[in-house]
Amino acid sequence: MACDLTLGRKEPCKDVVGGIKAVYFVDFGDMGTLSISNDNLVDATGTFTAFKYELKGNSSFEQTVNASRENGTVFYEQTLNLTLKKLTKEDNQELKLLAYGRPQVAIEDYNGNCWFMGRENGADVSGGTIVTGAAMGDLVGYTLTLTGQETLPANWMNNATSGNPYAGLSSASPTITQGTNS
Repeated sequence: MACDLTLGRKEPCKDVVGGIKAVYFVDFGDMGTLSISNDNLVDATGTFTAFKYELKGNSSFEQTVNASRENGTVFYEQTLNLTLKKLTKEDNQELKLLAYGRPQVAIEDYNGNCWFMGRENGADVSGGTIVTGAAMGDLVGYTLTLTGQETLPANWMNNATSGNPYAGLSSASPTITQGTNS
């Protein structure tokens, strides 16, 4: 049967840390045909630009399993929460465009793992704030929540390297654009 288990799991060592190092936004569909093997994103055929956003601190990625015994369905709600420090007029423009679109997102964590969010349907900005804070130590910046609903959990990115989650995609031609703000 296709849903029979194949592995057990031992209690792992305590050798990981939380946190997202960077996210990479690609306009939906620009990566071309995507190839998946064993739940890993292994290749893409497109020529595309990935826009890198460095993160530190209060950002997270979570996937919720939504299963219904009555309906016989399972889907995964992918939620990316971002905190972007400092307000700029350039960021206002870019974040407006991000909210209008439904990008696909590569997520790099501090353990060297990379996931691909929104493979089939993209990710939508579902909320956020533009905030100046009240006290001297309060956030001046943006919070964004992006959500995606997919039939599978976010795919691992095959052979991703730090600073280039697309390194393992042999047929793809990515350009990674990073901001210059300070």
